[in-house]
Amino acid sequence: MVRLLSILFSVGLALTACTSTPPTGNGGISVYKISPRDEAKIQFRMLDSVNALRQARGVAPLQLNAELTAAAATHARDMSVQNRPWHFGSDGSSPIDRVRRSGYNGILKGENISETFETELETLSAWMEAADTRDVILDPSATHLGFAWLQEKSGKLWWCLVTGGPGVAPTLSPIAVVASE
Repeated sequence: MVRLLSILFSVGLALTACTSTPPTGNGGISVYKISPRDEAKIQFRMLDSVNALRQARGVAPLQLNAELTAAAATHARDMSVQNRPWHFGSDGSSPIDRVRRSGYNGILKGENISETFETELETLSAWMEAADTRDVILDPSATHLGFAWLQEKSGKLWWCLVTGGPGVAPTLSPIAVVASE
């Protein structure tokens, strides 16, 4: 019996050591911490998860796009500075403005944002629960994905997912984006 308990304890200890982003906590609350070396892994985990959801619905996969990712990173940083999740930048910019500034050659299809302490996959799950944010992820006319975040020292995450597709951006267009908090 003692041997069995020792083996179970050793296995549990080994599994705990395998965590790539160990939780830290305040008063027993674990915080999802992202290290700089995890950036590509998290971006591709999000892309793969979005594409799995799209495939299940019979929608073509998205490709990760550097310009849309730059627009998403700019906005994640700006939401943190403003300390609120919303679609307008502190300079008055809209998602359309940010996508144009990034040099993206297509048109904005949608933007999902979140202020949370949750992981990227928990955030994606929350976005899939609401029709408006789910529509951004599953939009069949979208071909590209930008995904970025900013994590504060407290662990709070500002996530931003931007989708785009082919076409010429109109000179004046309404903002057709959605948010998730």
